[in-house]
This record gives sequence, structure tokens and C-alpha cells, in this order.
Amino acid sequence: MTSEIYNVEFPRLATRPISPATFQGLTKLPRIPNVIHIMSLDLNSLLKDWPHETGAIKVRKIIGLDGREKLQLRIDLGVLQMEVDGRPDGQRPHNCESLLVYHQRRAERAEGRGDSYELSAEQCNELQQEGIQYYHRYLSLFQINDFPGVIRDTQRNLDLFAFVAEHADREEMVWSFQQFRPYVLMMNTRAKASILLGDGKFAEAMREIERGRDAIQEFFQRSSFPELATKSSELAFLEEWLEEVSSKRPLSKLEIMQREMEVAIASELYERAAELRDAIKHLKSSETRI
Repeated sequence: MTSEIYNVEFPRLATRPISPATFQGLTKLPRIPNVIHIMSLDLNSLLKDWPHETGAIKVRKIIGLDGREKLQLRIDLGVLQMEVDGRPDGQRPHNCESLLVYHQRRAERAEGRGDSYELSAEQCNELQQEGIQYYHRYLSLFQINDFPGVIRDTQRNLDLFAFVAEHADREEMVWSFQQFRPYVLMMNTRAKASILLGDGKFAEAMREIERGRDAIQEFFQRSSFPELATKSSELAFLEEWLEEVSSKRPLSKLEIMQREMEVAIASELYERAAELRDAIKHLKSSETRI
């Protein structure tokens, strides 16, 4: 919202005595308040037009004053506005796309000199705050089915976790990032599998879900808290989603023929079963050549 300042011009004071008639004319001019009028910055009207709903994630895209798309996320106390690309708040710390990129470049230069690069606690805190911005954005992008954007931002935060693990020397600081890896892996997997499901590639989507599930399980096994795997809501979600996708997946031509052959055998239609057996062998060999 822009503020408009309305300027008023007051009569100049005369450098010579004013005649009684002139003075009387000036006193009849309309009274002008000695204030600057500013358009209200109160956001209530905007918020009322787009009310918050408990339990719902409300997201929309708008065109900003700069002509570029922006993301808006409705929260209970207002609205978060984010850039669609680059750092969500639009800033370029140290003339880099993000703080992570800045530290990655510094680390590369240090390694090129044969030096180590260590993150301070303050730098880790700054990187964590930046990571939260990307969290808000990929959560928003997921709500509007911008799955490529979700993949980009979740992978970015996974890279952040790996960078901190390599360059922070305090285990508790590393874990403050790594504890979110299962959730980010789950969201990354959901975005990748959703694209495949949208293209009707059920089998590939199921394999993607399995890869995400396995990555989370591996993370817990390598961590200091392997018992957390049994309580992981991310693992539970992916397992349930895998079952749901499997139940809705259309059968392939090969699977249809295999089931038909089983029915033929059970019905003692051995000639038909033999035909189907030969057709299945031919189909399998064709798929192998492809």
C-alpha cells in the first residue's frame, strides 16, 4: 500500500505592511489544518477481504508494484508476502542470491587455499532464519500445485543442512538443522511424485515414494536417535500414501494378462492359459529389448 502526501501551499508573508483591506481578505481564506494528510496504513480492510481460516493454508499469487509475481500466505496475524524466485524476502545479502550461496562461495575459496571454513553460532542462526523463509515459500507453492518450485526450495534447504553439517563444529547446532531433514525429504518426495501422478505415471510415482521413504529411514539409522523412525509422522504418511497410490494404480497390460491367466488356470481353461503364458513371455521380452 502506498502513502500519498498532500502538500498545501500557504500564502507568502509580505515584505511590506499589509493594508487593512488586504488583511481582511486574507482572514476570509479557508482555514487549512497545519497537518500532512497520509493515507491510512491500517491493513484491516485487506485482511477482512481475505480472512484467516483456522487449520487452512491460504495462498495466492499477486502482481507486485514492480510488475513481478508475488506469493502471499495468510496467517492468523496478517499476510506474509514472498518473491517467487530468489530469496523469498527479495534481499541479496552480500550481493548473493542468499546467505547460503555467500557462505558456500567463501567455503570454496577457503578450501582452494587449503584452509578450513567454520561457521559461527551467529552465522548458523542467520542461515536458519533464512531457511525458514524458504520453508514458508515451499509450503505455499505446494498449496498452489507449483511442484517444480517445491522441489527447488526443498532441495535448497537439504543443501543447507548438508553445508551446516560439514562446516559447524557443534553437534547440537548441526542437529538443530538436521532434525527437519525428514520433513523436507517428505515434501520433496511429495512434489516429485505428484508430478508423476499428474502425468499418469503411477509406477514411477510409487518408486519415487519408496525412494523418499528409504532416504528418511536411512537418515534415522545414521543419526544418534534411530528409535525416532518408529515415531516418524513423515514415514507414516509416505507408507499410507504408497498404499493409496498402489490401490488406485491402473493395472499394466502385463498385470492384466497375468491375472487373466490365473483365472484361466483356476477355471481349467488350459488352452487359454497357455496362450496367455506365451503372450506374457513375448511381452516381457519386448519390454526387455526396449
